[in-house]
Amino acid sequence: MKHILPFLILLTLFACGTKQKEKKQFEVQYFGALKNMMHQGDITAKANLEDLKESKNLYALGALENLKGEILILDSKPFISAEKNEALSIDNSFKHKATLLVYSSVKEWKSSNIPDSIISYEELEKHIAQKAKELAIDVDKPFPFLIKGKAKSFDWHVINWKDGDTEHSHEKHINSGLNGTATEQEVEILGFYSNKHHAIFTHHSTNMHLHVKTTDNRISGHVDGLTLGKGMTLELSTVN
Repeated sequence: MKHILPFLILLTLFACGTKQKEKKQFEVQYFGALKNMMHQGDITAKANLEDLKESKNLYALGALENLKGEILILDSKPFISAEKNEALSIDNSFKHKATLLVYSSVKEWKSSNIPDSIISYEELEKHIAQKAKELAIDVDKPFPFLIKGKAKSFDWHVINWKDGDTEHSHEKHINSGLNGTATEQEVEILGFYSNKHHAIFTHHSTNMHLHVKTTDNRISGHVDGLTLGKGMTLELSTVN
């Protein structure tokens, strides 16, 4: 008995130490849902960005209330894009409300090179899921990621929904405001991956929702298409 007791004490201490070292996977939260916009025409405010103003390491994307612009927040700095006088305007304040918002707090990112053979949006989606599994990220739960580097091209839009229009479609969302294709641009792309949130914060045909900002701050908006360039990186995190 006198030999068993010390062993049990050591075993308990080891278990406690291991538990303390366990890392908690980040939590992704969201307000609003794409299906409510598409089927019910509900584009009213669901979240106030001011409520997140003091959040540290905040990463978020979404759409402004009444679909009057796009939301991108990188490490607690907002890039709120909207159409003003037929031109793109980017505001860096939290003084906005969202009809759709997806967000998480990420303290540390783990960077890896994206193979140059991966070029298309679809290939990127598969690569992200594979890399997440390698890092023991639960891919059945939503998680954020960052893409950095020079994109060969990307299609983007900043929504500017017509007041009173109650008939929604993905195509109308793309074409309602400013949109275009940019080539050979240094970018930072925030994305959220989920295979469980189709029609919530990802469209039914993809597990990803992406927003982009060029490093010169001239473009910020929703990503509709993406062709990767060489030497781009993927950043993932297992803890918040």
